[in-house]
Amino acid sequence: MKILGIETSCDETAISLIAVNEKKETVKILGNTVHSQIDIHAQYGGVFPILAKREHQINLIPVLVKTLMEAGDFEEMKIQTETADEKKSVKITSKIKEIEQILQKEPELLIHFTKFISKTKKPDVDYIAVTIGPGLEPALWVGINFARALSYAWNIPIIPCNHMEGHILTALIKKEKTKGETGNDTDEVYKLLHKNISYPALSLLISGGHTQIVLIESIGNYKIVGETRDDAIGECFDKVVRTLGLPYPGGPQISKLAREARERGIASPEPLPRPMIKSDDMDFSFSGLKTSVLYLVERLKKKKVPLSDDIIRGIARETEDAITDVILVKMKKAIEKFAVETIIIGGGVIANTHIREELEKLADECSIKILLPEFDHATDNGLMIALAGYFNRKKSVNSDILLKAVGTLPIGPRI
Repeated sequence: MKILGIETSCDETAISLIAVNEKKETVKILGNTVHSQIDIHAQYGGVFPILAKREHQINLIPVLVKTLMEAGDFEEMKIQTETADEKKSVKITSKIKEIEQILQKEPELLIHFTKFISKTKKPDVDYIAVTIGPGLEPALWVGINFARALSYAWNIPIIPCNHMEGHILTALIKKEKTKGETGNDTDEVYKLLHKNISYPALSLLISGGHTQIVLIESIGNYKIVGETRDDAIGECFDKVVRTLGLPYPGGPQISKLAREARERGIASPEPLPRPMIKSDDMDFSFSGLKTSVLYLVERLKKKKVPLSDDIIRGIARETEDAITDVILVKMKKAIEKFAVETIIIGGGVIANTHIREELEKLADECSIKILLPEFDHATDNGLMIALAGYFNRKKSVNSDILLKAVGTLPIGPRI
């Protein structure tokens, strides 16, 4: 079974093609491409939705072509020349009006799409999975309409997917090597781990726009037991670095500077609060933390203390420590309350080495299993959506079903 995953929820245009062996429960990544828009949004200190929408329209076709060409079985998918046998190209003459209707709100994408689809053979794909939420709705719509146009042109069903579920599932694959077709070489595949863990399990999802603790009763059955009441961790990092005069995005900056501070024994000029660390629930709040950094910087300025590189390192370390402390307390509370034996960590912020290591220590302390995605799979990507597509394939629909982008789509009910 081959699934094409499309992800456009924020500022990454990402497409992945995977092959799932249902009998062996393995996944092979045939092609995986991510195009980041970080440089474009850096001047705004965050993602500008309309720009993200425009860039997705421009980049989706090149990202798809690169993904298909990367897949060994799809070398013939190179765009055909005008002199190529018309029998090898998709006949879109009778479909062009419907495609124009599907992509009417994506004019830039329509131009690229019609050129591509008329010169390209239909790939060997069983399903097209696409993110419908949560995320930035203008960006989500581009991916959804692109998937619908591909579905209509190639007659391939679509699977609507939840972005946050995708982050959970990327931690549920483990790399292994198997004998190749010749028996001598090896193929790199991933083993699906969903049957190797006991339920219920807990997932901590930490990203640029989300901070949640999710109870997993089974794959596809999720309940939110804790979440941020304001800023997500990624947003807090972005706002702190802006206060410190550092470039976007904040996560990598904080991680790097905090690591340097620990190595050099540098501390913050003042301690920062640990928001809601003593509350009885499992919710978070990080808006006040970034405000505390702002007030700290203002106090230093009034004292005419220059914001030196070492002071910045110290504040970055204290920010990271404050967030990590809160995460650990909330997760330990959830582990004990629900008596879980496995925690699953997902989201772009888990690329932060310190947070990752501290969560591993917590799992060891509680004598439970921890599953984390590979660093390359932690941030937004098409693989996570292709995996979500596999587990939700029974929910597939045809291109004539009007899928909707839902910016606040929950992964499950709040309990």
